[in-house]
Amino acid sequence: MTPTTVPDNPASFPTEEASFALDGPAGKLEAISNAAEPGEARRGVAVICHPNPVQGGTMHNKVVTMVERSLRESGLDTLRFNFRGTGASEGSYDEGDGESEDLAAVVAWVRRVRPGDALWLAGFSFGSYVTIRNAVRLQAAALVSIAPPAGRFALTSVEPPQCPWLIVQGEADEVVEPQAVFDWIDSLPVTPELVRMPETSHFFHRRLMDLRGAVKHAVQPWLPPRRDG
Repeated sequence: MTPTTVPDNPASFPTEEASFALDGPAGKLEAISNAAEPGEARRGVAVICHPNPVQGGTMHNKVVTMVERSLRESGLDTLRFNFRGTGASEGSYDEGDGESEDLAAVVAWVRRVRPGDALWLAGFSFGSYVTIRNAVRLQAAALVSIAPPAGRFALTSVEPPQCPWLIVQGEADEVVEPQAVFDWIDSLPVTPELVRMPETSHFFHRRLMDLRGAVKHAVQPWLPPRRDG
């Protein structure tokens, strides 16, 4: 289904799937929002970040859209967006620094239109690097990291979040070295919940539904109260 196009910088969170632009530090940022089913809705919004645009990553990536679906089915409203220089987003790739400011701008809009909601951050690959490095300063209520690129980006120098944190890593990942991820997790002063998926590649080929189940199961205890409660 094609999202409904709404005016830029909406004054409220759309009640149906919608596409729009948000003001970012390098220009417009292309975004798509989705709302949880009314009877299942929780008082929270998840912002989901995509993999490296240099390698073709966008907010339409299948892993990103499956994580979005998983969190929406869990009751969270969701927002995906394209980093600077990706799709219709303005600007150019900035190795995670500018993308961190893109994320901060998107989060600022979410907090403006949903001031009482819990903010969740989720990301896949490069997107998980951006969300991990900003989880503390953006005061995320929960963090979901899919195939975090340990060994490819400087995750060891990032202050780890204290919030609930799920990491899902395929054991046959051909892009991110799985053992580098496991070694990095072992070095952390906090203990994230780790789901290791055997015989699973970086893009979760033939394992997307397993990813959906893993995310939904793991985040269940962390969900905020129901919106109508």
